[in-house]
Amino acid sequence: MHLVIIGAGIGGLTMALAAHHAGISCDVYESVSEIKPVGVGINILPHASRFLCESLGLEEELSKKGVLTKEAIFFNRFGQKIYAEPSGRSAGYAWPQYSIHRGDLQMVLLDAFLQRVGKEHLHLGMDCLRVDEMSGVSYFKQSRSDNQAQITVKGDAVIACDGVHSVVRRQLHPNEGKPLYSGVNMWRGTTKWKPFLSEASMVRAGWLTQGKMVIYPIRNNIDGQGSQLINWVAELETPNHLERDWNKQGRLEDFIGAFEDWHFDWLDVPALIRGAESILEFPMIDQEPLPFWTRGRVTLLGDAAHPMYPRGSNGAGQSILDAQSLAKFLVQESNVEKALQLYENVRLEATGNVVRMNRINPPDAILREVWERTDDKPFKHIDDVISHAEMEAITQRYKNVAGYDKKTVAA
Repeated sequence: MHLVIIGAGIGGLTMALAAHHAGISCDVYESVSEIKPVGVGINILPHASRFLCESLGLEEELSKKGVLTKEAIFFNRFGQKIYAEPSGRSAGYAWPQYSIHRGDLQMVLLDAFLQRVGKEHLHLGMDCLRVDEMSGVSYFKQSRSDNQAQITVKGDAVIACDGVHSVVRRQLHPNEGKPLYSGVNMWRGTTKWKPFLSEASMVRAGWLTQGKMVIYPIRNNIDGQGSQLINWVAELETPNHLERDWNKQGRLEDFIGAFEDWHFDWLDVPALIRGAESILEFPMIDQEPLPFWTRGRVTLLGDAAHPMYPRGSNGAGQSILDAQSLAKFLVQESNVEKALQLYENVRLEATGNVVRMNRINPPDAILREVWERTDDKPFKHIDDVISHAEMEAITQRYKNVAGYDKKTVAA
């Protein structure tokens, strides 16, 4: 069996490593001419880190690059603590939660691919034009070339990991509706900063109407003096938005006003924001879950299959779980088309549930509840606003849907 994998992002490289681990050969085709460590921070929850560490043997490298998250902690915009719970191994999981720069994760996966699969199986500067769903033939052209000659590639299966602007998704669903804007825009950056709270805390604070922040460290001791690289995301209800471009530059003046008075005893938020070398802007957009991912010898994986709101720290993790599942079925089932369908049967429903949950009740719904019940005012005692049991139920419900509750991860 031989796979053609389109895209060398997190999903594509994980799929290639999963295939190699399962004894399946593959080639990866990527549109950019050079893979560079771009983006900002992401989280890898225990359900996904288990596969990366246990099956793919990447724990040592990931632990060097990222931060082992100890806790998730929630505040209102006045800096009052609402709720906290341990994360990863601190919560009793056998596997860690990583807060890590997206580029660092991609480079760990790329280095493993080059060592294990071989650089001859990575083809850069290749734009996918279309695929033949029945034969597994893919058609590419060289990026940034005036030569329009097509390059034909044959595989037993084609795995489209080509992201939110997936060519293959458009081919399978030419009449799909437009992406759905949530009404929330995001600005993201990273800043060199001294450690705060537990030095491995993932903070969610405020609410979308007046401004919400997600803040956590993604690299340790970046200067030899203990400073960390802090990832931050500012989220604000905004009527207008730009196109989805992960590298779109944002403007400080478009959002800083919502956070100017966020001076907490443990963090000066506006100073943190202003300390970033650059700011990226991205709208919080998803798409309706598809009726199918697979046709013949072609299937979708990762953002190409299920773009979702970046809430719940779960987007990259679902791509990793896709790869784990697909590799398993390709080993178990000799009929390739049936294996792809079995993968879809399991993962389409699971990821669709996460997409819907991210819209209505992700873990940060705790912040919404407090914001509504206090009318966006400081409280005297959080127990007068919402019980610990109710907040715990909100986060547990999300863990169950996303598949990283302790019982599921252990199994």
